[in-house]
Amino acid sequence: MDKTQLDEFIRLAIKEDIGDGDHTSLACIPAHKEGTSQLLVKQDGILAGIEIAKRVFELIDPNLRVDILLADGVAIKKGDIAFRVQGNSQRILLAERLVLNIIQRMSGIATETNRYVKELEGLATKVLDTRKTTPGMRMLEKMAVKIGGGENHRFGLFDMIMIKDNHVDFAGGISQAIESTQKYLKAEQRNLKIEIEVRNMDELNQVLDYGKVDRIMLDNFTPEQSKIAVELINKRYETESSGQIRLETIRSYALAGVDYVSVGALTHQISSLDLSLKAISK
Repeated sequence: MDKTQLDEFIRLAIKEDIGDGDHTSLACIPAHKEGTSQLLVKQDGILAGIEIAKRVFELIDPNLRVDILLADGVAIKKGDIAFRVQGNSQRILLAERLVLNIIQRMSGIATETNRYVKELEGLATKVLDTRKTTPGMRMLEKMAVKIGGGENHRFGLFDMIMIKDNHVDFAGGISQAIESTQKYLKAEQRNLKIEIEVRNMDELNQVLDYGKVDRIMLDNFTPEQSKIAVELINKRYETESSGQIRLETIRSYALAGVDYVSVGALTHQISSLDLSLKAISK
């Protein structure tokens, strides 16, 4: 993860939340008061975002002392304590909501991803995320997918060519879209992998006739159609299933023989894990 980009995100999030000050804490708590809080797990799942939370505390107050008890990627259960933070009470409270927002969402994504990954145990197919992420939080959400055992698809529009249905339609067809892409990459001297989405067997055959791609996405194919498509492709290109794939159906797509299954729900249809940052009374 790019540390500069991470710090920029955290600073923007701090500014959004704090504004010109946490007036409640300033009003209630003496400036010199010190205390300790701990992250209490209230729901079973996969922990994610601990290292990000530590950086939030560092940026808010480098004198805060964070004792990490559970690492990113571990299975957690209700009642566990993930970390303790000690130092100025006002500064701990400044960080509280941002830390919780990050860890709760990342842990929710990691937990959901892990559920999908477990459905594919014993198979070679990998679970991929998508670009269906929260604006501004993509790097954290994709990090959470990795922590949960999944793999990252392209990060954005810039690091891979993905020719989707709208591109094909605007370009005038499959061969036109691929040909234009090849010319563009050559002119721009860019070495990007090319993936193309197909909506039916006719489009698949057009891609197989033309070639010059790296991966074929089978969009909204049934598992049965996917099996036929994988046999036609015959390992000439990587294969990916996408579209309306659920926890109950993902294994059937993997059994059809695809290399990857992409699931938008990993990042845009998840519930945050229930966690609390609680002060320890003395």
